[in-house]
Amino acid sequence: MNATLKFDDTSITVALVGCGGFIGSHLLRAIFERTSWRVFGVDLDSYRIQEHLANPRFEFLCADLADPTVVERIAQFPVVVNLAAICTPGRYMAEAAEVIRSNYDHPRALADACARSGSWLIHFSTSEIYGKTAADSGALLEDESEIVLGPVSASRWSYATAKLLTERYLAGLADLNWTVVRPFNFVGPFMDFMPGVDGEGIPRVLANFSTALVRGETLKLVNGGAAKRCFTSVHDAVDFMFCVFAAGCDSERCERVLSQAFNVGNATNEVTVEELAQLMRSVYANLKGIPECAVPGVEIVSGEEYYGKGYDDSLRRLPSVEKAERLLGFKAKIPLKEALAESLRWFINHYSTHETDVC
Repeated sequence: MNATLKFDDTSITVALVGCGGFIGSHLLRAIFERTSWRVFGVDLDSYRIQEHLANPRFEFLCADLADPTVVERIAQFPVVVNLAAICTPGRYMAEAAEVIRSNYDHPRALADACARSGSWLIHFSTSEIYGKTAADSGALLEDESEIVLGPVSASRWSYATAKLLTERYLAGLADLNWTVVRPFNFVGPFMDFMPGVDGEGIPRVLANFSTALVRGETLKLVNGGAAKRCFTSVHDAVDFMFCVFAAGCDSERCERVLSQAFNVGNATNEVTVEELAQLMRSVYANLKGIPECAVPGVEIVSGEEYYGKGYDDSLRRLPSVEKAERLLGFKAKIPLKEALAESLRWFINHYSTHETDVC
């Protein structure tokens, strides 16, 4: 691995796969703002990053990892960040085979190419690899927690299984310089889509609730909303990435990030999904200047009714954040209400041109 990377080195080009996605768009902006690096970006969509397309430090390629020639080109850069994935819950049941191809076959090919070229591969995995946790599960430890996934008949686990196998594959490549990032429910502007407007299907819970609020519909609580999650601002996630970059740029500290998996989450932001719904109703009322009683309430639905046959879930997903703090000095800081207000404010403003906001 090249341990002489510097943030002010104009000769460095970082490959950012999935640069047009939710996390990728925020990381792309931060790289341009905080470093002198160039970026080779790959994605199938560029609507979130239109402002950067004319940047002379940016080369954008509309392609995906299914193309072997694209994979080989990506692996020629010293740092490769792979954010590309199918991570829409509704697709885990309906398109399990494609979800596995996207989250295992393609990243595996990229890992092989990076092992050959000597690139440092920073791979975004998921907190879902921890599997079917119980309501009383404690903090999840990167290198200790046991993992139990649901049965094969519950195709909801297609995503987690593929992501976990990819992690195991990376760890098995002797010549690969790798770092794994396990996100715990990142939220912020540009997250997901509004069904029927700029996407189809069912997005993740924050976009689900945001869509319902903007459309004046009830917020649907899958299986009563009892599951607990920790929500993390995407800005904290970007700060974590710069802690990773900084360690990788330091010849004396780079071993702290190589061959390591890191939870990235905010353990203080834990709520049940029902509590999240009520908090979002309150935040929405405040943003719109209306009484909370005027905001639609909640509705309980079954997981199979909402997502389809094969749905299953984790009841608690609480990250241990000690490793990131100990090795990288990183700790998420942005409180839940602030993160939700920013996300919902963006959602309202972004979709205000559509005739969906009834308030």
